[in-house]
Amino acid sequence: MVKKILNIKGMHCASCSAIIKSKLSKLDGVKNVDVNFATEKANVDFDDNKININKMNIEVGKLGYILSDGMNDMPSMDHSEHLGMSMSKHDKEKELAEQKNKTLFVLPLALLVFIIMMWNIIAETFKIVPRIPIPMQLFNIILMILSTILIFWVGKPFISGVIRFIKYRVANMDTLIGIGTLTAYTYSTIITLFPQIQILMKLPEYTYFDVVIVVIGFVTLGKYLESRSKQKTGDAIEKLLNLQAKTALVIRGNKEVEVSINDVVHNDLIIVKPGTKIPVDGVIMEGMSYIDESMITGEPMPAQKKISDQVIAGTINTSGSFILKATKIGSETLLAQIIKMVEEAQGSKAPIQALADKISSIFVPIVLIIAFITIGAWLIFGTGSQKLSYGLMSFVGVLVIACPCALGLATPTAIIVGVGKGAKEGILIKDAATLEKLHKVDTVIVDKTGTITIGKPTLVDINNYSKLSKTDFISLITSLENKSEHPIARAILNYSKEKNIPILSVTNFSNIEGKGLKGSINNNDYYIGNVKLIEDLKLNFDNSIIEQYTLQGKTPVILANNNEVLGFVMVADEIKPEAINAISDLHKLGIEVIMITGDDEKAANYIANLVGIDSVIAHVLPKDKLEKIKQLQSQGKIVAMAGDGVNDAPALAQANVGIAMGTGTDVAIESAGITLLNGDISKLVKAVKLSKITMRGIKQNLFWAFGYNVIGIPLAAGLFYPIFGWLLNPVFAGLAMAMSSVSVVSNSLRIKTRRI
Repeated sequence: MVKKILNIKGMHCASCSAIIKSKLSKLDGVKNVDVNFATEKANVDFDDNKININKMNIEVGKLGYILSDGMNDMPSMDHSEHLGMSMSKHDKEKELAEQKNKTLFVLPLALLVFIIMMWNIIAETFKIVPRIPIPMQLFNIILMILSTILIFWVGKPFISGVIRFIKYRVANMDTLIGIGTLTAYTYSTIITLFPQIQILMKLPEYTYFDVVIVVIGFVTLGKYLESRSKQKTGDAIEKLLNLQAKTALVIRGNKEVEVSINDVVHNDLIIVKPGTKIPVDGVIMEGMSYIDESMITGEPMPAQKKISDQVIAGTINTSGSFILKATKIGSETLLAQIIKMVEEAQGSKAPIQALADKISSIFVPIVLIIAFITIGAWLIFGTGSQKLSYGLMSFVGVLVIACPCALGLATPTAIIVGVGKGAKEGILIKDAATLEKLHKVDTVIVDKTGTITIGKPTLVDINNYSKLSKTDFISLITSLENKSEHPIARAILNYSKEKNIPILSVTNFSNIEGKGLKGSINNNDYYIGNVKLIEDLKLNFDNSIIEQYTLQGKTPVILANNNEVLGFVMVADEIKPEAINAISDLHKLGIEVIMITGDDEKAANYIANLVGIDSVIAHVLPKDKLEKIKQLQSQGKIVAMAGDGVNDAPALAQANVGIAMGTGTDVAIESAGITLLNGDISKLVKAVKLSKITMRGIKQNLFWAFGYNVIGIPLAAGLFYPIFGWLLNPVFAGLAMAMSSVSVVSNSLRIKTRRI
């Protein structure tokens, strides 16, 4: 079984997606199909032993659509085949330019005719307003010529829609516009060229060439504005792709050679100069610099990077040159993973879209039925010589005003913009369903280590009882710990490295199992370790001081010689600076925050109290976190779990929304529904806000899309004519239809401007 994301050319409305899905689903070998109108892509699962893309194209090609495998059609430049990059941008721009040219041609004509129409309507209503002095017969001939040009050139897609409807019994938005404008054009042409028919049947002299011109003009304008707006919704992917460097300066045979990014291989040594983008993920082997990592971390200040530090593709070297060793290339890089995840999320469907999809799939046939019932009702129940004229106007109005596009675009455009905005903020959303679930969350479970705290021990307190200077005191501790591999030792060494504390020579070094270390420095014996070690040495020491620190979750490292305790340092996993505000903001959103940890209860409660967490569940093993989440869910709570995305994987999967606190290049993108880059818990608040804003936008879109059709179709059909005398001119129906899709997309684009 093969899974492919296929580009689709020729989609004009939401009904197109339903037609393509229906056609492909019936083909032997196709297991699953999901078509997205907004992204113009199809996710297809198929058996390549039974069917291929060429065979699919034979079937959908009859209906005016073309499928292409974006992955295979792409050139190899910039690892674009790994990035899921759609190469249809050039075609899109070309298509948009053609639409623009047609719009610039038809719109002035449509506006001129529209003004004349409005003038005549006003002149009929208010006798004081003079009529335009143009003979009706001459005016009709001019309009017939113009409408003929427009309907068979600009309106060619609409005619094609009618032909496909007749040949293959499939209908989309183009079919509705085509039937409506062709009917109006044919009727008008007949009574213009054969006036005796109009006299014989006592039909009004009024023709609908103006309707044809203005409707085609407004619909063409609407399609152009919709296409342009849809292109803007995908800006996030394009901006991410632009972060990718095009070339790399590689050392080959003692020479600097500039090669395509596609030619970089693992372990290549790459020179990165100031002001350039880092081409691949790697490790600095030589040199030091400050790197702008804002595209990953969101932090505006460049981060210092030195030998052995990791750097990420797409980030910018602001100062200093360095040499890095390529460790991850192409699809392995963090940037590639982000782009892939964002594109897949933008193409996914939220559960709320199911109703709109179901309606869109049957929308066009129902509208056609309503339109024919409308004209039939006017002919049967209408009175006077104008019943055919009114029936025809209502028939065309129903076909023109009905628009499944607004319904089809309501959800995906908001999802595309929301996911893109999230990526810009360092919030990677796996799929639309996750984004929808997040806005309902009422309980957030956070892991202590790596979520509330930094996740690695650091030296936080220094208590020097000796006559030594602070530097000399730390130097003794560092020199002894330099011989150890314990995580606490690394914390002390990192501190000393930052402070340039000297490391002294140590002799007679030995490890005291479970208690500490012993060694000689400058012929003096020193001991470093825990309280148990000091007790064994039988040195005087007030343990109550240590206990105050241990209640806070800190670990003591005590330095002594043969005679006395010289002092101690405390090592702890520090609270992230943004944690307190993040928890407070979650409370403001009405969300309960629970900390779950394997640590001691007293230490956990201390941390929880510092940041304002509601409750603590301590002494919990990773495997038991799953059961705790189930218990909360059984109480009716909708739970989001934030963890490191690796050892918390079962709990993340069980939670309604799993949130991985990803850090650097080790980000666990696949382990949860949402990944917060740089492990910043404040992004969790932003993710919740983004979800609420996006869902609000979707609901607004659906409300207006449904409401528009619920009100517009009966109005166009003349349902209110017997009561209020209201009858909707097809011209206004065309304008309303054109604006409906534009308004939905514009409302979705507003998400970009919202602060989170």
